[in-house]
Amino acid sequence: MQPPSSPVAPGRSTREAQDADEHAHNLTNWQQEYDQLGAGRFYGRIDEVALEGFQLFKEHTNRSLRQQCNVWKDSVWLGIPAQTADCRINGLQVDSNQLMCRPGDRDFELMTPEAFDIYGIVVKEEVLLRAAEREGRALNLANLESAPRLTVERHKLDQVRLLLERVVNYSANGLNNQLQKDLATTALLALLSEEHLTSETTPSYRHRKRVVDLVKAHLAANPQSTVSMTELCELTHVSRRTLQYSFESILGISPLQFLRTARLNQVRRILSDPRHDAPIAITAANWGFWHPGQFAKDYKALFGENPSETVKRALTESKYEK
Repeated sequence: MQPPSSPVAPGRSTREAQDADEHAHNLTNWQQEYDQLGAGRFYGRIDEVALEGFQLFKEHTNRSLRQQCNVWKDSVWLGIPAQTADCRINGLQVDSNQLMCRPGDRDFELMTPEAFDIYGIVVKEEVLLRAAEREGRALNLANLESAPRLTVERHKLDQVRLLLERVVNYSANGLNNQLQKDLATTALLALLSEEHLTSETTPSYRHRKRVVDLVKAHLAANPQSTVSMTELCELTHVSRRTLQYSFESILGISPLQFLRTARLNQVRRILSDPRHDAPIAITAANWGFWHPGQFAKDYKALFGENPSETVKRALTESKYEK
């Protein structure tokens, strides 16, 4: 995944989408790809405020997703679920007193549930370091590399949620940009204290993540090949039960569900491209869906629309944009 560029402040914006991957590209200057896992029509909304060196946003998605993300270089991202939810970052469960954290220019993966809301803060490293120096705080950003989760007292998390809600949805009650930046910076520095970093992982986590990563790498190298559970067990040198446990532990879904939804999402990306003119049945067969009737049924069950509706919508939107 190519790293995104540093943002240019566009002020406040709201973007809505009816497609998960379209929604993924609506967050300014992020490099993302979303796979829809939950069945039904998708709806997503992003309320975003960009200040100099800052990006603040609230993201809503109504379906469970697998999100592959990368934020702009030389920055720090904090993700704070708006409510207690079953979400994972890089296969690690995020508890109710934790938030997520990643340095910029790093690929990471989120698994998010149905009806999920998350607040996000992205800040340039230089802005954060200058603020830490002004306040006399020690801040070692290198430690964030191995700490995708931060453990924080619940009331502090709630205070930051209220702050972000004010800035994103209510323009901070008339506060000017500098005051909004000062508020956000102070909150960030408090959250990034050394005692909050959580980097411990168990040997079982590392083993299971390695199994999942091997499968992902194989599929990325052979995107249109069909594979069986037996082949995946041979590839990863584990039993069928271990393969199952690894996927359920790291991604929260079975390997079969992962394979099926990953391929369906790839077909949807192709059908959503107005330049694509191959027959739907041929496109589906290229991704291992040999029976058109069953493919159409599975596609509609996941996305809430027929494949032909996706093609028609893509063509209509393309003509409208022109």
